[in-house]
Amino acid sequence: MSKIIALVDGSIYSESVCDFAAWVATRKGSSVEVLHILRRPEGKQNNLSGNIGLGARSKLLDELADLDAQTAKLAQKHGRAILEDAEARLRADGVTDVTTVLRQGDLLEELTIAEKDADLVVIGKRGEAADFAKLHLGSNIERVVRSSKIPVLVAARAFQPINTFLLAFDGGKSAMKAVNHIAQSKVFAGTTCRLVTVGDEKPETKRALEGAAAVLRDAGYTVEASFAQGDAEKVICEMARQGETDILVMGAYGHSRIRSLIIGSTTTEMVRTCQVPLMLFR
Repeated sequence: MSKIIALVDGSIYSESVCDFAAWVATRKGSSVEVLHILRRPEGKQNNLSGNIGLGARSKLLDELADLDAQTAKLAQKHGRAILEDAEARLRADGVTDVTTVLRQGDLLEELTIAEKDADLVVIGKRGEAADFAKLHLGSNIERVVRSSKIPVLVAARAFQPINTFLLAFDGGKSAMKAVNHIAQSKVFAGTTCRLVTVGDEKPETKRALEGAAAVLRDAGYTVEASFAQGDAEKVICEMARQGETDILVMGAYGHSRIRSLIIGSTTTEMVRTCQVPLMLFR
C-alpha cells in the first residue's frame, strides 16, 4: 500500500492538509502518516556569569532548567493534540489507515526519513494572515519541494472538490514527469484536464504538447490542450482566478537556487499568488 505524508503544524491550514490528503488517499487506497515536527530548543542566550552569588546563580540555573523541562512537556502535549485532531479529521474524511508521528528536529531531515516509503507529501500554503506556526512551516515550502524526491501537494486554505485540473506544460522533464504520473495514477481519474503551454506555438512545442495530450488521452482523460500568450505566472494564475481549474499541476524549480535568486522563481510566485492548490513535481 502506498503512503501519503501529511505535514501539520496546528495552523488553520492543518485542516485543509488533512482534507487534501484524505482526498488522495481514498482515491488511490493509500495510508496517511500525519507528521508534526517540533523544532529543536534554541540555545540559551543569557549570560549568567555576572556578579551574583554562587548560591543565587545555582538556584537560578535550576529554575531555568525546570522551566525548559516544562516548556518541552507542553510542546509535546501540544504536538500530540495537533496529531490527535488531524487523525480524527482524516478518519472522518474516510481514511481508515492513519498513523501519527511526533518528531523533534529539522523539517527536511525528518521528512527525508519519512518519505522513503511514501509517494506524496501534503503541506499547507502560507497565507497573508499567517500565524507564527504557519509562517514557520510555510517558509519551508521551497525547501521541501526542492529536496523531496516525491510529488508535493501544496494545500489551499480550504478544500474544494476537484473536477478539473490545469497542467502547466513547458515540455521540460519535470512537466513530463507530471504527465506520466497522472496518466498512471488513479487520483485524477474522472476529472478533466486542461493542458496549457504558455508561449509561441512553434513546431517543436506543438509536438511536445500534442504528445503530452496523447499520453493523457490514452489513460482515459478528457484533455483540452491549448497555447496561451503572455507571462506564464500571470496567465496561469488568471486562469485559476477565473475558476478554470480546481488544482494546478506543474513541474517545480527547474533552475538552480542561484538563478532563482537572481531572476526570481516561477514556482514560488505560483505558490504565492494562485488561490488554488498546487501539485508540484521535481
